[in-house]
Amino acid sequence: MTASLATVSLLVTLVVLRRADFLGVVLAILVVLLAMITGVAVDAARHQPPADPATAPPQQQSTGGPHGIDAPTLETLDNPMMVAALRARLRDR
Repeated sequence: MTASLATVSLLVTLVVLRRADFLGVVLAILVVLLAMITGVAVDAARHQPPADPATAPPQQQSTGGPHGIDAPTLETLDNPMMVAALRARLRDR
């Protein structure tokens, strides 16, 4: 909201002053920059997830098999004792 108000105020200032010098160029660049910031903020606000948890889709959690260990974890653990220790730790939870 702040960026959009600043954009409009700078644009009005630029139109009213009708300057064709360095200050006019700086004001024009600031108008473009603030307009881009406003556009990105509006787009980010449109793509936010719903705030109400009742309307949000439920999150699906994968357990990763019978012991809660997924395949990439098993591939990284070569030692059978480490796999047994991981399963014991998960079982204690």
